[in-house]
Amino acid sequence: MLLLGTGYIFWNNHQQSQYLAERAADSVAKAALVIPLDTAKKEIAAIDSTNTTTIDSTLPAAFRGNSTFVKLDNGDLNLTFNTKGGYPVRAALDSFKTYYGDSLAFFNGPNNKISYNIPVNGKTIATETLYFVPELKTLADGTKHLSMTADVGEGKKVILDYTLPTKGFMLNANFRLVGFQSDLSTVKGIPMVWNTEALHTEKDIETERKGRAGLQVHFRYKDGEHDYFTILRTPQKALDKPVEWFSVRSDFFNSTIIVDKQLEKGSFDAKEPAQDTNVVAFNSSDFTLPVVASNDYSFGFRWLISPNDYNLLKSYKLDLEEIVPLGFGVFFFVKYVSKWIVIPLFNFLTNYFSVGLAIIFMTLIIRLLLSFFTYKSQLSSAKMRVLKPELDALKKRLGDNQQQMGVEQMKLYKSAGVNPLGGCLPMLLQMPFLLAMYYFIPTAIQLRQAKFLWAPDLSTYDSIFNLGFKIPFYGDHVSLFTLLMAATSLILAVYSKNMTGAAPGADNQMNQMMKYMPYVMPFMFLGWFNTMAAGLTFYYTFSNLISIAQQFIITKFIIDEKAIHAKMQEKKLKPASASKWQQKLEEMQKQQAEKAKKR
Repeated sequence: MLLLGTGYIFWNNHQQSQYLAERAADSVAKAALVIPLDTAKKEIAAIDSTNTTTIDSTLPAAFRGNSTFVKLDNGDLNLTFNTKGGYPVRAALDSFKTYYGDSLAFFNGPNNKISYNIPVNGKTIATETLYFVPELKTLADGTKHLSMTADVGEGKKVILDYTLPTKGFMLNANFRLVGFQSDLSTVKGIPMVWNTEALHTEKDIETERKGRAGLQVHFRYKDGEHDYFTILRTPQKALDKPVEWFSVRSDFFNSTIIVDKQLEKGSFDAKEPAQDTNVVAFNSSDFTLPVVASNDYSFGFRWLISPNDYNLLKSYKLDLEEIVPLGFGVFFFVKYVSKWIVIPLFNFLTNYFSVGLAIIFMTLIIRLLLSFFTYKSQLSSAKMRVLKPELDALKKRLGDNQQQMGVEQMKLYKSAGVNPLGGCLPMLLQMPFLLAMYYFIPTAIQLRQAKFLWAPDLSTYDSIFNLGFKIPFYGDHVSLFTLLMAATSLILAVYSKNMTGAAPGADNQMNQMMKYMPYVMPFMFLGWFNTMAAGLTFYYTFSNLISIAQQFIITKFIIDEKAIHAKMQEKKLKPASASKWQQKLEEMQKQQAEKAKKR
C-alpha cells in the first residue's frame, strides 16, 4: 500500500507537470479570453449608458434600454442581477469571508452569465443581449420574488422568474417564453450557455488550481450516474446523455444548476487564466433545452450557490454530496469509511468542542477502535522475535540455499503456530482510516478559517517562516506541523524497528529496500505535505504520538514474550495441521527447490 501510494503520487505529479508543459505555449492567449477581476468590476460599475442613442427608438423595449442592477439577499445568499440579460453577475455568501477577510463572492463580473438562444421571426437571438424590466416583490412569508420581462414585440415576451427563500443558498428560477408558438414549432431545442468565473477565495491560488482535487465540474446524468472532471487535466468534455444537474466546484464552494426536467447535448469548455491571480478558472457550459411547441414555454430549475458542506448537500437528496472529494481513483473505496464513520463522528464532536479539539478526540477514538489490530500486529512481531534464534540457526545451517530456507522456514512457522503475514494484515486493515482522513480533513468546510495553536486556518498549510524563494518539491515556506509530522514518523519508524528486530531473509534486495523505506518516507513527507492542510498534518502528528504510546504499552505491559515462547514450544509438540494457504505455499516452494536441483 505504501509503494502503491508513492507511485500514485509520483504518477499524478508527472501527469500534471506534463499537462502544464503542453499548455504553457498558449496560456497567454487563453488568459486573454478572461477579463481580469479589476476590469470586470469597472465594467459592472460603469456599463455604457449611451447605447440607446444608436438604437432606433421604434424597436421593441427588449432591444433598447440601460443596464441597471437589482439585488436579492436573504442573509445567506447575496445576488446581483443585471437587467441586460436578466441573469446574476455576482453571487456572494454573506456568512463567509475570503482568507484575507474580504466579502466572499464565488463569482463576480460580466464573464458570468446564463443565456438562451431563442428563435424570433426566423432569427436566433441570445437573451444576454436583451433588456429586461425588473419587478421585485417581497411575499408575506418574507420570500423575495424577482420577475424580469423582455418585450421583443408582436406579443412575444421572455420572462425570467427568480425566487429566493428567507434563508438558505437555493435560488428557484424559471425561464418562460410567451407568444412563441410559431417560432418554437421550427426548433427541436433551445441552446443554453452558462459561464462561471470562479474567484480566488483561499490562501494560495496555486493550491486552489492545482491542489489534490483542483477546480472540478461535476454532473449527474438523468439515469442517476454521477461523473466529474478536473479542469486542469480535462479542459474540454462532451456529454452524450441527458443531465439532471451540473456543478462548478472549488475547494469549499460550488455553483450548481439543478433542472426540473433534463438538459441534452451538453459540453464543457474550461480555461485557467494563468495571468489573473484573482480568478481560479473559467468554465463555459453549453446545453440544449428540450422543446415542446406550445403558446407558453416554461423551463424550471434551481440554482444552488453554497459551501461544500457535506451534510447540507446531502439534505437535498440529489447526490450533490458527491462533489465533495472523499476518495477517488484507486482509493475510491475510502469515501465510504468517511461517509459512514468519520463524518458522523466529526459532526458529533464539533457540536461540543472546537475543531482542533474535535480532531484530537477523533484521533483518540479511531486509534482506540483500531487498537485491536495494533495489538495483533505487535503480537505477531513478538512471535517473530521469539523465533529469530531458530531462524538464524536455520540460515547458518542452510547457507545461501534460499529455496530450502523458505521450505524449512514455513515448517517452523507451522509448527510454532505463527502466521508470517500476521503483522502485515492488521496494518493493512488500518490503511482505509488513514486514507479516509487524508481525503476528509482538507475538504471539511468546518476546518476553513478554524484557528488552532499557531495555525490561523486549519484548512490550509501553516507557515512559521517564508523562504522568499521556492524549493522544488517543497515550496516557499516552512510548515511546523509538517516538520512535527515528519519527526514523529521517523521516531515511530526507529521505535518500531527496535521492537521488531531484523526480518528473516533481510539480505535479499527487496527486504533491504523495505528495511530502509520507513526511514526515507519521513523526509519525503516534508515535500508532499508542506502545502497541505494544517489540520491533516496535525492529525498525522498526533496519530504518530498515539502509535508510539500504544506500542510502548503493548510491548512493555501486555505482551509476555516468555509466555509466548513457552506456548510456541508446546505447540511444536502437537501435530500441526496446515491451512490450505500454507499447503499451497509449501507446494510452490518445493517445486522451486526441485527446479533449482535440475539446473
